[in-house]
Amino acid sequence: MPKPVVPEEKRRRRRPTRSGTVLSERLIVDTALRMLGEHGSAGLTARRLGLALDCDPSTLYRYFRGMDDLTLAIGDALIGRALRGWRPTGEWRTDLQTIGLRIHTAYVAHPQAALLTASRVTGRTHELAADEAVLDVLRTAGFPLPDTVRIYHAFIDQTLAFAALDAASLALPRAALRADEDKWRSTYAHLPAATHPRIAEAAPLLATRMVTSAYPTALEMLLDSAAARLAAA
Repeated sequence: MPKPVVPEEKRRRRRPTRSGTVLSERLIVDTALRMLGEHGSAGLTARRLGLALDCDPSTLYRYFRGMDDLTLAIGDALIGRALRGWRPTGEWRTDLQTIGLRIHTAYVAHPQAALLTASRVTGRTHELAADEAVLDVLRTAGFPLPDTVRIYHAFIDQTLAFAALDAASLALPRAALRADEDKWRSTYAHLPAATHPRIAEAAPLLATRMVTSAYPTALEMLLDSAAARLAAA
């Protein structure tokens, strides 16, 4: 069975680490995020995290039930960073666009963490706050409950799916990423119209657009669809 997590008030009474650092859930998560950025998911272990925090690895289990529990906390922290300072404007489309772009940006800023957490459901504070915010924006705008849930589902999954896709590209070695992006100029741009007429005519535009994220465009299309549904309702 997993070990029970020590209540917060008892954690605070623990002595500092050997270097004088007072551990906290936030410090552990922030350190784990840094380690993911430097070493990837394979480099994030309790032993290495303990070394980075100058504490015995077993100490981490006073804060998290295991490394998977820490993974969920990392995902929740990314959402928390995305929502920090956000306030609804009362304009549903603007609010959803802002939330979506903020979440996407927060995940893409930490590609390795995004790959590890984008598909997870944390059930933690920041995730619940984001879900409540999106649902409230839609209901306040006048969407019927079935449409609210349908749009919410598409909105959240689309945002996280693009975050994972874009993060996967950014997590590639730089040489591999450059090689992939260069294909639009080195291969697609030189295909003859006789064999690939549609690619040939679109090649200049493809070379420009395909090296950027399609998420803003996909988000606009989703919001257009939602607006049309609200008008029809």
